[in-house]
Amino acid sequence: MSANAHVQIQANPVNISKYEQRTLHALAQGGQIRYAKNNKGDIVEIDCINRDGWRLDDCTLEVFRKLRRRRFIRSEQGKPYRITREGLNAVRAQLDNR
Repeated sequence: MSANAHVQIQANPVNISKYEQRTLHALAQGGQIRYAKNNKGDIVEIDCINRDGWRLDDCTLEVFRKLRRRRFIRSEQGKPYRITREGLNAVRAQLDNR
C-alpha cells in the first residue's frame, strides 16, 4: 500500500425495525422504559416514556425483548431501562421535530 492510499473503514449497519428505531431514538434523547414484573419475576408490562413524559405506543413487549436481547438497553439496580452505548451506536440520526 502506498503512503497516499486511504483506508476507509465502514461500520456494518445494524438491521433495526422502524419500531425499534423509534424506541431507541426516544431513549437516546433521555427517555426510559418502566416495567412491571409478575410473581415469577418475568417482565410482563412495559411503558416507554420519552423525556417529556409522553408514552410511546410503538414500544411493545416484543420490541422491548428484542432490544434487551441485542443489549441495546439495560437496567441497573432495578431502575428503568435506558439506552446503552451499543444502542447509541445502532440508532440512526433523526431530526427532532420540535
